[in-house]
Amino acid sequence: MRDRIDHFRNALAQTGVGSSDFDLNPDTVLPAGRKLRPAAVLAPITETANGLSLLLTKRSAALKHHPGQIAFPGGKQDEGDADLVATALREADEEIGLPPASVEVLGTLPPHETVTSFHVTPVIGFVTAPFTMKPEPGEVDEVFAVPLDHVLNPDNYIIQSRRWRGQMRRYFVVPYGPYYIWGATARMLRAWTEITQN
Repeated sequence: MRDRIDHFRNALAQTGVGSSDFDLNPDTVLPAGRKLRPAAVLAPITETANGLSLLLTKRSAALKHHPGQIAFPGGKQDEGDADLVATALREADEEIGLPPASVEVLGTLPPHETVTSFHVTPVIGFVTAPFTMKPEPGEVDEVFAVPLDHVLNPDNYIIQSRRWRGQMRRYFVVPYGPYYIWGATARMLRAWTEITQN
């Protein structure tokens, strides 16, 4: 297990190319001078009896933005955050009750640009101590685990499309059981598969 964690750390140390919600939509014309807001998410790896797993959240159906979607714990950078790693750790603590002291940060993926004008840094972390999951009421309906081997296998990804703002938009999907993991979350996970294959 430790060998895999070290492999992730070494892979994340390599310089990579950022991803975006527009990668599969090359004809998209982005507005000139657009301003992106810094944000960060945490991809928490846990060790289970069946191997390594990844914790994800199902967003509350009551939220105004992306209700019911599968997401990493995370959010926009606050003024009090020392850096984007601190943002990801703080948000994971607030959203699912994961103490920052229980996370060994392995590194970050290149930033991801979202259709909602966020510049999101995915932080990969290994959970080093047991903790009691506490989904934040009003934000998180559920916290669940997906086998890490499932989301890091590029063969499990498919490309789908739907109409968005009058145009067809293509995006990655990596389904798991009843969970429809798509959009920015799936694209960031797909970027992670790319660096682990090298």
